Amino acid sequence: MNKKIVLAGGTGFVGKYFAEQFKKLGYDIIIISRQPNHVQWGNSAAILEAIENSEMVINLAGKSVDCRYTEQNKAVILSSRIETTKALGEAILQCKNPPPLWINSSSGTLYRYAEDHGMTEDTGEVGTGFSVGIVKQWEGIFFSFHPPKTRQVALRITIVLGKDGGAVKPLANLVRFGLGGQQGNGNQMFSWVHIEDLYQMVLFFQKHQELNGSFNCASPNAIKNKTLMKTFRNLMKVKIGLPSPKWLLEIGALIIKTQAELILKSHWVLPEKLMKAGFTFKYPDIELALKDILTHDS
Repeated sequence: MNKKIVLAGGTGFVGKYFAEQFKKLGYDIIIISRQPNHVQWGNSAAILEAIENSEMVINLAGKSVDCRYTEQNKAVILSSRIETTKALGEAILQCKNPPPLWINSSSGTLYRYAEDHGMTEDTGEVGTGFSVGIVKQWEGIFFSFHPPKTRQVALRITIVLGKDGGAVKPLANLVRFGLGGQQGNGNQMFSWVHIEDLYQMVLFFQKHQELNGSFNCASPNAIKNKTLMKTFRNLMKVKIGLPSPKWLLEIGALIIKTQAELILKSHWVLPEKLMKAGFTFKYPDIELALKDILTHDS
């Protein structure tokens, strides 16, 4: 029997990358999603069959937060995380041969707005508001399950940078059109992780069986928004970068149906537990990361 990994919600930017990388390692990939030809959410028998005898379950499911926070969207953002996590937990408890590792997405937005210092897992201060409430409930339902033979790891993921999706393309387009200056006052901290490092973290958790609980998934070097945009301009060789004041971002966000806070919030997340465990980053700083992505993207 071939070794298999279950990717729940594996149809997005991160899921596609993970599927591609795990296939190179010889794994069969089973995807649970709402798209055709996948195991369907709501089919508990098929979910159980998929998870039985798997080496790992990775849950990336959840509606994107890149939308307007209407009451309807907020309800779907929450339920798409809670219900999928619950469905996986219930299936794992029923397995005769459950996976040794269950990795569940979470988010670095758990921590408060911070320009003063970075937030670690042990000393980070939890924020307030809609996004924070989502993360608390999400991790709450995840750790309410106690499967006896399955380790649980929650990934508090920050902004993922890669060449086939995520934040790089829209930011690169702003730079290309001369609009790549600072956004807001430019002092808000930008916590990020290269998609390859995120994948390597999953392999690290698989290998290190002593690790469980919640982990910050971020580069150790968060940067200011103004530094981020300057790095883009330098690498793309664009001299002009007009700044975007807060009021302009609010109008733009309304037009493209998103939230300006996704750009204006200051998140400073430090991967202390991973680094103490001995994880090494391939792309620890922003110039290295963007050089890799923008070179492949051209």
